[in-house]
Amino acid sequence: MLNVAPEQDILNPPASSVGVEQAEAALVEHYPRLVRLAYLVLPPSLGRNRRVLTAHAIVQRSLPRGRGGSGAEADEGLIPGARRARSGGDPGYVYVRRRVLRQALDAGLPLRRKAWPKRAQLPPLLPQVRGLRLFPRSGGADELALDQRLSALSGPARAAYVLRGLERLGDDEVCAELNAAGVTGTRQALAEADGVETQSGLLESAEFDPCSLQARPTDLMRRRQHTRAALAAVAALVVCGALIGLPGGGWGPDGAAAPPYARNPAAEAALDPGQLLRVEPTAWTTSVRTDFSVWPARGSLVGDSALLRRALAVWARPGESVQVSATPGTPSGPPMGAPQLLFAGDVDRARVVLLYDGLRVARYAEPHDSTSGAALDFARVDAADAASASALVVGRTDGNVRYLTAPWVREASVRDLLTPDADARPLHRDRDGVTDPVVSPAQARTCTSWEALEFHDGSGVRLFSDLGELAPARLTWGPPADARDVGDRSARAGWARTACLLPTVRSHGVRSVNDWRFAKQSLPESNGTADWICTRAETWRGAGSRVFAQFQAPTAKLAPGAIAARAENSPACGVREARVLAGVLWKSRGGNWFVLAAGSEQVSSVTLSGGTTGSEHGNLLAVRAKEGARAELNGRLADGSPITTLH
Repeated sequence: MLNVAPEQDILNPPASSVGVEQAEAALVEHYPRLVRLAYLVLPPSLGRNRRVLTAHAIVQRSLPRGRGGSGAEADEGLIPGARRARSGGDPGYVYVRRRVLRQALDAGLPLRRKAWPKRAQLPPLLPQVRGLRLFPRSGGADELALDQRLSALSGPARAAYVLRGLERLGDDEVCAELNAAGVTGTRQALAEADGVETQSGLLESAEFDPCSLQARPTDLMRRRQHTRAALAAVAALVVCGALIGLPGGGWGPDGAAAPPYARNPAAEAALDPGQLLRVEPTAWTTSVRTDFSVWPARGSLVGDSALLRRALAVWARPGESVQVSATPGTPSGPPMGAPQLLFAGDVDRARVVLLYDGLRVARYAEPHDSTSGAALDFARVDAADAASASALVVGRTDGNVRYLTAPWVREASVRDLLTPDADARPLHRDRDGVTDPVVSPAQARTCTSWEALEFHDGSGVRLFSDLGELAPARLTWGPPADARDVGDRSARAGWARTACLLPTVRSHGVRSVNDWRFAKQSLPESNGTADWICTRAETWRGAGSRVFAQFQAPTAKLAPGAIAARAENSPACGVREARVLAGVLWKSRGGNWFVLAAGSEQVSSVTLSGGTTGSEHGNLLAVRAKEGARAELNGRLADGSPITTLH
């Protein structure tokens, strides 16, 4: 039975009991809307893949057990008195919606040691998807900002916001629904939800549609390793079983096996702090290579053998309590031999060790007071150069980040990308090259500033941004074949309108991000000049690049650009294919709608077909259209070959 609060009884008088078949019909008819509601109410901390599966599981579990006719008694298939909403809604839908809401709120409750978890708090048994990660299609900057604001709300406040915006319920009806879901303090939830502007259109966008999904593979390298390990374990069991059955003890204690892991020379070197490679402080000045391999060992604890031994042992075989993370495509297994020591020292409230094995950087961190709660992070950094090896993250605390800078970095400063005309602020470093704390934009919930790093070395000034990984991403500007450091006002103004879009490539193993202004377009009706920007994020692993084209209309404030098109694993806007074509539906200040399109300089003609038609010679097009118009955009290069929009 549902426990209906007194407030709800006053607002929604009892209706007749609802049959199971009526509720099932409501669930089938409104399934996409119910799944969207569950997805929005579920805590974002679950991650998009699990939120999608949990939302579907919650809705599919929202019918009671048993089946009966619509005129039978309660024990033969009737649902106990679901209340009809004041707006006259279908009682079957109201009942199912309340069950969905209750379970979605239960999923956000913390697990308690002395209480059995509720079913919604556990990973769903069905549906199950193996080998793939599912998530809704990515939206624009507005959807991203709304998702960040919703993640800051409590579960009841998030539910109140969704019931208002998605279900169009009034405040009294929202209180009734929250009471029915077992929420106390409904008015407080409404007051908290008032802090986020209601945007019903965004709630119905593809960003929050768990029925229209994209699929990507899971970590293929780790999956392959697990498969091989399982096969090896099965083979070992078979061999051991056969040997146990042999007379006379088989082949002896060890037989033909190699020495145990700990007695293997390479494995022993990987676990022995005395075997760690330590580079001389001046080695980088004479080496032909300028990367992490010539970083000297720094920090106040480089002589702490016990700490170094723990770091190496945890790297080789992390325990269940160790929090292990790795950028996409980065293996997390032990080193093949003795790694290189980059840093060991106290950073804020932790002891930190940075190690390098030629392919990866590993960061081990443990609290000062114990080894419980240790963390191990991996990032791939192979084929680094002097620019990309300028710094590594050495600590994250309370939304701030500290960096260990390369020995060739002479000065460090901080620049807010959103204020291109402001001067950079000096950033203090200690004698080991560790910086003072810098606000991490990758961990911020809102984009009111974007603190980037400027490193001065003998070759110029490099600009970097934290994207939530061990190695900050280098930011550049210009054509793909001639990308340069962000040094002039024009480049900084372009990045001022791109910075708030960088969360779309966060935690993706990004090595560098380049902004390329591939076209400028005079807007119809004397609305000024717009910039077309192509932003490309390259990864350390090579594959998995992300590209998106921006339309930057003239504005009084440097607002983020509008993403016109995006692609993954595409050569567009890169050195291999330095060309692009994109379009957008735009509204002038006079209230008229136009389809605008732009291509890079190689594009010789642009054609629009479908709901709106038009063509232009050259790389620019502007055609009068209707609101909501859809059309297909194609172009031709100077050599006559076709080009399609970025997708």
